[in-house]
Amino acid sequence: MSQTVTIQEPRTNVPGFLFQCRDVLRAKGRSATRVYDFLYDPLFIVSSERDHAQANIQATLVRSRLKKVPNFRSMFSNLFHHPRYSMYWSKSDPVPPHVSREWRGQEAKHKEVLRLRAAVDASFQKPEEKYEDADVSGKNRYKFFDRPFLPFLQPLPLNVVLSTAKTGPLLLSPESSKYSIMPTKSTVGTQTDYRDADIQTDPYSPEYVVCQDTIPELLTLANLTWGRGLPAGLAEVEMIERAREKRAWEATLPPLSDSLQAEKRRKMMNAMERKEWAFREGEIEKLQELRLEVLKQLLKRREENQNEMDMRHLNNQWCELQEKKEAKVSQIHHRHVSNIRKLVGKGKNIEGKLQRRDIIRDYSNFASQVYGPLSRLGRFPDNNSEDFVVRNHYLNTYEGLMELESSLPDFVTQPRIQAPKPKVITTKAGFLKRMARTDYELAEIHKALLDKKNKGPEGPKPLRFLQKNPIPQPRLPTPSLEMTSYEEGEIEMAIIYLQKLLRGRVVQNMMFEGKEKRLELIMELRTSHALQEDDKLVKKAEKQVTLALQRQRNLHEDKLSVIENHLGDLEGRVLADMFDFLSKELVRLQEERRIHAFAMLAERQRRMREAEESGRRQVEQRRLKQEDQIFMEVIKVHQSTVTSYLEDIILTTEERTAEEQAREEIEKIAQEINNIAYEMENRRTNLQSEEIVAELVYSFLIPEVQKDFVKEKEARRGYQIL
Repeated sequence: MSQTVTIQEPRTNVPGFLFQCRDVLRAKGRSATRVYDFLYDPLFIVSSERDHAQANIQATLVRSRLKKVPNFRSMFSNLFHHPRYSMYWSKSDPVPPHVSREWRGQEAKHKEVLRLRAAVDASFQKPEEKYEDADVSGKNRYKFFDRPFLPFLQPLPLNVVLSTAKTGPLLLSPESSKYSIMPTKSTVGTQTDYRDADIQTDPYSPEYVVCQDTIPELLTLANLTWGRGLPAGLAEVEMIERAREKRAWEATLPPLSDSLQAEKRRKMMNAMERKEWAFREGEIEKLQELRLEVLKQLLKRREENQNEMDMRHLNNQWCELQEKKEAKVSQIHHRHVSNIRKLVGKGKNIEGKLQRRDIIRDYSNFASQVYGPLSRLGRFPDNNSEDFVVRNHYLNTYEGLMELESSLPDFVTQPRIQAPKPKVITTKAGFLKRMARTDYELAEIHKALLDKKNKGPEGPKPLRFLQKNPIPQPRLPTPSLEMTSYEEGEIEMAIIYLQKLLRGRVVQNMMFEGKEKRLELIMELRTSHALQEDDKLVKKAEKQVTLALQRQRNLHEDKLSVIENHLGDLEGRVLADMFDFLSKELVRLQEERRIHAFAMLAERQRRMREAEESGRRQVEQRRLKQEDQIFMEVIKVHQSTVTSYLEDIILTTEERTAEEQAREEIEKIAQEINNIAYEMENRRTNLQSEEIVAELVYSFLIPEVQKDFVKEKEARRGYQIL
């Protein structure tokens, strides 16, 4: 037995096809963590030179060397002639100069050309190829580990492939090419960043050869495929065991050639058939139970969804009512604040006197309406704010746009576009280029991955053991007429009998026409096949006997028909009475059910109307309560307004009346005092005049002088203290 040894090379020598797959997978959702991985990372190899150029362009766009330098004087400006920043081209290159920007695939192409030439030309000396990091042990040990792909993905230990001896650098011997030609293709074990299970579809099924006169048991499972029976479960194992039992039972059956054991074979087959039918019924019952469980789950889920929808509707309705309530409360609060403000304003000026505006106090108080006017009084400080918006002539007018466009260079307004040249994918000899072939393979892989990703869920599988029996289409019923009386039945029977006579007459006419057409042939047959006299007599006697028998049979049939007619008449009467009774009972039952249905509908409509009426009554009561509350609030406001108005009127009236009465009394007292003063003046002497002057000086002049003297004394004392 030969053993196959797989030599795994380091990860740096991975074929381009696997890297193409890796690029496709990265394009499907995995991106590099660094911008310049295609230059720094030795494991990052793009598929072609075009992809290398595309990666370089993407890195340049991501790491742009254009930088924005802010202008501190106009950092927050939006004007075109005072920009906020200016563009600056950075001279520093993010890639060091010692890093090569060329595609590393040229070296791989050169090696491939040398290998093909060495395979074709035996005299060609291939240069020695040295591999870096060929040491298996040490820091490169991780490159020589492999996790094999197994059908069921059992957790097995890692397979480690180590070199047998350490003899120095790994060199390819050129002597091997002298004795054997290297093949153009070779299978090499490699290690990638992705597991084979991620891209595996169906397990590989090797080809097989069946020996003659043998039927392996494994071939009975050929209908099982991956995903449809494989890997085998409990149901598949039970099916395999039943198949084995059936094959063992078929081996015990008596042969068909043995006629003595035919009865035993039939009994065994009947027993097996009953057993299979019982198993089939059990499977159907299990399937029905499973469907019943699924139906229960669906009903439960539908009920939950309905409950959730009802709760959502209730929550929405509650939110709407809550919003209406909050709006109503805010409106009432606003009216309350407005009325309180009015009452407070009236309370400050109970007498109703007009006051002049104190301009000095308004401008000295920064909380006055001069600095912060109230919007409810019709003052909006932010009016005419558009006057402070900066308007640009070049952007807001057509002439400015035309002037701005005229200042631009020609290459901005008139771009020069060159038509792209068609891509040549074939060589001069007519062969397809390798790059085009690689692009085609990549497109196929990408399409396969997209199909696998966008593949929708499979539909329900058909039943394996149940077959639908087609139901034949029923025949159309024979049209018939309903007879309401006995006379109509007699008329129908007469019409049917007339139809029979007409059909018979038609047949007779057809026979007569056929006889007339073939009359000559009939005469010819009569002349050529004339019977002898004896034969005629015998035939005549047989004819008479036959006619006598026919006559007796007709008489007997007439008697039987009369008896049958009487019996049919009796049976018809009994059946007619019974059918009449049954039809009446059916009509009565239908009417009873119809009346019951009408009663149920009326009861349901009555309940619905009662529910609607109760709902309307509740809404009406709620609305009446709201209207009563609103009316009470309005009446309260009106009463408070009337009360305040009456109070103002009463106060003003009292003040006016008191003022008039006081003026009248003062006038009376003044008149009396004047009269008394005039009388006293007339009666007064010089001595009394001097006494009056002395009292006035003592009562008014001296106290006023003393008061001024005390004030000056206190002022002087205060100055001395300071």
